Amino acid sequence: MRDGLRLLGMVHELHKVGYQRLRINAGIAPTGLSWRCVIAPAVPQAGIEPARYTSAAGRRYFDWDDAGQDTSRQLAAKFLARFPALCAAGAGLDFAYAGWLSWMLGKAEAGNLPVFFADYPIEIDPLDLPPPPPAD
Repeated sequence: MRDGLRLLGMVHELHKVGYQRLRINAGIAPTGLSWRCVIAPAVPQAGIEPARYTSAAGRRYFDWDDAGQDTSRQLAAKFLARFPALCAAGAGLDFAYAGWLSWMLGKAEAGNLPVFFADYPIEIDPLDLPPPPPAD
């Protein structure tokens, strides 16, 4: 739970410095035991691979061996350095989405990580769904 919260905080930090077109897609692994989060640009781009995290990795975010004690802000700095093409594709403002993520971060702090997919039926409150990408 805390590791997922730190990851969401990392995306929030990226949004604060202008990468608001980076989005999360979070769900539950087929076993039901792990939370997964994919970070991708709002609009998919050829050749840009999303970043993937699973809570089964714990604090080895994106398989990094040097991030276990990092704050969300420190993770964001590493993410910018290690995923430059992904960050470039996610550069830009999207206040509706950044606001939604801030609200979801508050829900996560209360113990409710966002979940949008699973290999079994789940109910998603429509208010928990992110806004669509803005038209360019």
